[in-house]
Amino acid sequence: MTILVTGAAGFIGFHICKKLLNDDFNVVGIDNLNDYYDPDLKKARIKNINAFASANSLSWHFKKISLENQKQLDNIFSKFKPKIVVNLAAQAGVRYSLKNTKSYINSNLVGFSNLLESVRIFNVENFIYASSSSVYGGNKKFPFSESDNVDHPVSLYAATKKSNEILSHSYSHLYKIPCTGLRFFTVYGPWGRPDMAPMIFAKAILNEDPIDIFNYGNMQRDFTYIDDISEALVRCCFKQAYPDPNFKNDNPEPDNSWAPYRIFNIGHGSPINLMSFIEILEDALGKKAIKNFKPIEPGDVIKTSSENTKLNSWINYKPNTSLEVGIIRFAEWYKSYYL
Repeated sequence: MTILVTGAAGFIGFHICKKLLNDDFNVVGIDNLNDYYDPDLKKARIKNINAFASANSLSWHFKKISLENQKQLDNIFSKFKPKIVVNLAAQAGVRYSLKNTKSYINSNLVGFSNLLESVRIFNVENFIYASSSSVYGGNKKFPFSESDNVDHPVSLYAATKKSNEILSHSYSHLYKIPCTGLRFFTVYGPWGRPDMAPMIFAKAILNEDPIDIFNYGNMQRDFTYIDDISEALVRCCFKQAYPDPNFKNDNPEPDNSWAPYRIFNIGHGSPINLMSFIEILEDALGKKAIKNFKPIEPGDVIKTSSENTKLNSWINYKPNTSLEVGIIRFAEWYKSYYL
């Protein structure tokens, strides 16, 4: 079976590709290798996958293309005929969406809709895509549940992710395409994104530069280790969404449907205070941070917390790597890669 992974040079995409290859699937990865963050890190991830596939005689192909290019996208589908598509390509970042709105529209809306068209035309059997915990916006009910209303995003990034869920539902309804959306909660680990707190803080701490701590440290995040994300996502690849026989049109749930459509949280389920996270990272790096406390930024949310019951019931799995263990693994990788 051939599986197509978009955003293959990204943090999560890299890990998913290696896990699928290790399970002996034919994997096709695509990525536009944009410069939102260091393209050299993205290229290093692809180089790592290339070496892994070559050393183990695995079926791996990588193509540099953009989802905004429908013709190139269709050519990939025509040539490789994937049966499962995992969409991890997106313009990421909440704060960056305040500066460069067009990139979010192009990638997360135009590119996503192009991908749905290719999935429809080439009869893909299962479509898995990345949503985000940011869709919960200003919600104050914790933990966040898939049955909660998510109509009040506080960033453009969140709005595009909510739009992906809506577009997927329409395709699922109209064309009977099994679609599963996964709302990721603050993913961290080796080969992580340089624009996220673990990488930003690690770099600053080791360079003895101050770290910006927003909302004066009064924030909580549901940090989720990358291996837990990979395991859950791959399990979802091999379980198609199906119509919910108990769905009630007069009292609809937002995370399921009469169509083959599902939405799930993927989070650890144990939010931690930002200051506690910094202390754990300091211990793992063996160095104290210089702290610069600042007010909250537009688009930020104060707390995220994942309810995982539905995911656990769906795939018999829930994230279980403790932050202490995950941060040690991250810190070891960071020092080996950058120092």
